[in-house]
Amino acid sequence: MSHKTKMTLLAIGSVVAIGLFLFIGLTGNWQYILERRFTRIVAIAVTGAVIAIATIIFQTITNNRILTPSLIGLDALYQLIQTFIIFFYGSTNLSATNQTINFFLSIGLMIVFALILFKLLFKRGNNIYFLLLIGLIFGTFFQSLSTFMQVLIDPNEFLIVQNRMFASFNNVQTDLLYIAIGIILITLLYLLKFTRYLDVLSLGKSHAVNLGVDYNRVVQQLMVIVAILMAVATALVGPIMFLGILVVNVTYEMFKTYKHSVLILATVFVSIIALVGGQFIIDRMFNFSTTLSVVINLVGGVYFLYLILKENRTW
Repeated sequence: MSHKTKMTLLAIGSVVAIGLFLFIGLTGNWQYILERRFTRIVAIAVTGAVIAIATIIFQTITNNRILTPSLIGLDALYQLIQTFIIFFYGSTNLSATNQTINFFLSIGLMIVFALILFKLLFKRGNNIYFLLLIGLIFGTFFQSLSTFMQVLIDPNEFLIVQNRMFASFNNVQTDLLYIAIGIILITLLYLLKFTRYLDVLSLGKSHAVNLGVDYNRVVQQLMVIVAILMAVATALVGPIMFLGILVVNVTYEMFKTYKHSVLILATVFVSIIALVGGQFIIDRMFNFSTTLSVVINLVGGVYFLYLILKENRTW
């Protein structure tokens, strides 16, 4: 089956999944229900596309298919921010109750953290794996601080913190969604300058340098783009750690190619199908008894272990 046929099938699958989500079970005030569902479907599609694009860029830079941008520590920092606000200021504080303020505060802190991390490490040489190691250490530190504060927090407010630890598409504000889309579009337009380097970067650092790529500059810019995309997606709906690994590796299995023009578009469709289909199943079959991020992290975590065991067998 050709790449064009596979891409067409994925596009049709995305449209079908979106159609089922939007129109199945419309009763009563269907205009209000349709409007609410439309907001959710846009949030799902945008989040899935952003995480997929960020992950495929990150894996290309690191030349490793089992890594995720979450290793930088942004997910853990988001959890720490939410816990910190509730712990010190309470759930009635404006930064906790106002989603717009919370959104910009979370994005700002995550991007500043990522930029400081990149600035310090790239000054000492462009060692991607050292960056991942430091990010993992910071992520563990942030999670430990979050857990410590959650143990001491008031039980009623702990429920609010716990609710923000998992991604949710149910209460996304329309204004907030449009702001996020604006930031994402600007970032993706900037990404277009560097897409022509991705195919070469997938060959590794030495080959990229030999082929004339300004490796340090390109990688630094791409890492900043990845950080911005992940920060926006996480601040918008919450952390979904294993989504990127899951959809990107499924795309790699479907499309045996190095061309990122094909891989990026395909992984966006796969991500939309996975998220929209998953949310539809949770709404209809599980009756909102769990959240999509829990299911995605479960399936993605199992798949992640499979990839590790698969890589281990090839050594």
